Amino acid sequence: MPFALLHRDGADHVEVLTGDVVAVATLDDIPLDPGTPVLAVIPYRQIAERGFDCVDDGAPLECLLVRSASREPLSAFPPGELTLRDGGFDMSDDEYGRVVEDVLRDEIGHGAGANFVIHRVYQAVVEGDPLAAARAAFGRLLAGEQGTYWTFLVDTGNRILVGATPERHVSVQDGITMMNPISGTFRNGSGSLVDFLRDPKEIEELYMVLDEELKMMATVAEHGGQVAGPYLKEMAHLTHTEYLLAGQGSRDVREVLRETMFAPTVTGSPIENACRVITRHERRGRRYYAGVLALLDHDADSRQTLDAPILIRTAEITPDRRLRVPVGATLVRHSTAAGEVAETHTKAAGVLSALGAVPSTRLPVRGTALTPEVQSLLAARNDDLARFWLDSRAPGALTVPALDGRRAVIIDAEDTFTAMLAHQLKALGLVVTTLPWTAVPTLPEADLLVFGPGPGDPSDPGDPKMARLRTLVGAALDAGRPLFAVCLGQQILATRLGLTLIRRDSPYQGLARDVELFGTVRRVGFYSSFSAVAGLPGPFEAAVDPVDGTVHALRGTGFAGVQFHPESVLSRDGVDVLRELLPPLLSGVVSPAISG
Repeated sequence: MPFALLHRDGADHVEVLTGDVVAVATLDDIPLDPGTPVLAVIPYRQIAERGFDCVDDGAPLECLLVRSASREPLSAFPPGELTLRDGGFDMSDDEYGRVVEDVLRDEIGHGAGANFVIHRVYQAVVEGDPLAAARAAFGRLLAGEQGTYWTFLVDTGNRILVGATPERHVSVQDGITMMNPISGTFRNGSGSLVDFLRDPKEIEELYMVLDEELKMMATVAEHGGQVAGPYLKEMAHLTHTEYLLAGQGSRDVREVLRETMFAPTVTGSPIENACRVITRHERRGRRYYAGVLALLDHDADSRQTLDAPILIRTAEITPDRRLRVPVGATLVRHSTAAGEVAETHTKAAGVLSALGAVPSTRLPVRGTALTPEVQSLLAARNDDLARFWLDSRAPGALTVPALDGRRAVIIDAEDTFTAMLAHQLKALGLVVTTLPWTAVPTLPEADLLVFGPGPGDPSDPGDPKMARLRTLVGAALDAGRPLFAVCLGQQILATRLGLTLIRRDSPYQGLARDVELFGTVRRVGFYSSFSAVAGLPGPFEAAVDPVDGTVHALRGTGFAGVQFHPESVLSRDGVDVLRELLPPLLSGVVSPAISG
């Protein structure tokens, strides 16, 4: 009979679930009836439900309909012996390194996004009975790993998944939706933890996944997500840094799963374009890597509940005794091929040691690294972040009278930073609607048009998105319609005003800077590879970088634009920038929403 063994962080027991397995086509098809919990094994290919690219490898979405649930002590699952043969990565270190270099040069360097996760797979053959080997590995993980969110073994009858994942992807309990962005990887004993915590690459990597998961929370939680942390995630072999995000939500948990497919820690940013990059460079399916296990149920008050960890640090064993352990590295502008190759070895070490593929070393229990210096370094990471996302506030606390009740339409250019921007605009008093660029053939009715960020080369004459945005921005300027532009939107606005665009020698992806904006120094976050440069005077005022002449912001009669992201958690002063730039745009507008 199909079954699952689950050990959740902090529990003194293992949950034993048994039942029937059904395969379904979509997340909406997952059965969810009160009294019958469901454990869904969700493959990466389900990302196609969001309309995103993937290589369809046919891995099924399987659901264990739980008929029986019990608890067993940890001692009931002792570590066992297992043997692997013919083990090795499907790509050599050199091959993987070349893919890393391709992505850094051709994708991040050309504005496709801030970070991307590229995976490779350790493969081997299991000697003897696959289920016995999986039970042995489960026992070894229980005994040798620590700090995991879930340690699990799932046998659907068609495949076995066994692993120790550190990361909650998304959970729903008591009406609260939570996510848990984790990034930065330090191999315990390999050097100085303090140096790791000071490493700009590791710091920026965590900020970028924090921003990306805040985008998701902005979609599934009614008021977006509030940030707590950062914390140290200490495991037996690795240490990570993490944040927690929480917000009130009322969506069906299957919808929450769909809107959060999949974590930026295993895909990249922005998600939609990350899926394209993954498809272009991996050129094969991911099966269950980067997907989720999801336990769906109801509480005593008949409210839906969800607990869904990411499927990483996981081995898949098929009935023919083939074993796969996929691992990935997060590529950012500071990455090197050698560093990311090493990261894949580091991440594989925990599962491979449990499987007996590499020597196992028992390391000190977690908690020993939380020295006052470490705690101080963690706390300092929030010093220049946006308090908008870290603090709670009373409704209406940020309302700007000149914006209150005015209607704004955000045109989304394939980057859900627009969901975060929408929450900020609503907090300032605006009534906000977001539309994808594909749904906006002509200018929509609104008091304020907001042209949002997105990936791609704004000067590409063959890109239909860029052509549409150029047409819309030009029409708005010609008609005198108030508009505000962010990042890609600003680049399009700048070209319509006669400025020249350049590709930066070094991409500004996930970079926070102090810049002067119209007489005031502001701390803001950039995610861009392109920028306008100052040129001949025009009917606008420009905030220009004194070093390289790039344009950080523009404003004129009825329009304004910023190259950075005021909505990003990196933009400490983002809300203040919006409070300064937006009211003048609407000073001459009579809004039907107000006048009736």
